[in-house]
This record gives sequence, C-alpha cells and structure tokens, in this order.
Amino acid sequence: MQEFKDFINRGNVVEIAVGLILSLAFLPIINAVVDGVLMQFVAAVVGEPNFDDIGFDLGDSRIFIGRVITTTIEFLFVALAVFGVVKAYNAFREDEEDDAPDEVELLTQIRDSLQSRG
Repeated sequence: MQEFKDFINRGNVVEIAVGLILSLAFLPIINAVVDGVLMQFVAAVVGEPNFDDIGFDLGDSRIFIGRVITTTIEFLFVALAVFGVVKAYNAFREDEEDDAPDEVELLTQIRDSLQSRG
C-alpha cells in the first residue's frame, strides 16, 4: 500500500489525469472543426470529404488504401487545429505576462517597501 501511495504522490499523476480528462473533453470540438470545416475543403477540391473508397482488389480481399490517406489528412488537420489553439493560448499568456512585473522589478519593489518601513 505504501508503494502505491508513493507512486501517486510522486510526479504529476493528478496533473496528468486532469490534462487527459480535459483533452478527452476537448476532442469533440477538434473533431467538429476537422470534420465539419477542414475536411469540407477537401470535399470542395476533390468532390468527396474522404478517400475511403479508394482501393484495389488483392485476391478475394479489398485493400482500402484510401482510408490511410483520409486518416493521414485528418491527423494533419487535427495537428493544425491543436497548433492554432496552442498558438492562441500562448499569445494570451504573453499578454498576461507583459502586465506582470518581472522578478527584478518585483524584488526592487519589495526592497523599497522594506526600506520605507525601517
């Protein structure tokens, strides 16, 4: 039991769990953007929103190479959507960080405050 407690308390298990839960909750939004918006651009260019029907027969089996193509394109679009979200988030964080004093300025303010007291 102690080993389990040490495992849970070591590292960032709770933070990782929260991140995983939030990413799973965010997944439908990303899928909606990819399927409802980005793949529709593919449909406008190619005529269909996916390539699932592309394939060839090999003996008695059908090899659906189009599914691999569709999945690869969807992966790239998901990566693009996540990149956009992260870029926007980082820009938002930079704006917040610009408003906060840096460490040297903060330490100078603390020093001045302590000097004015005594």
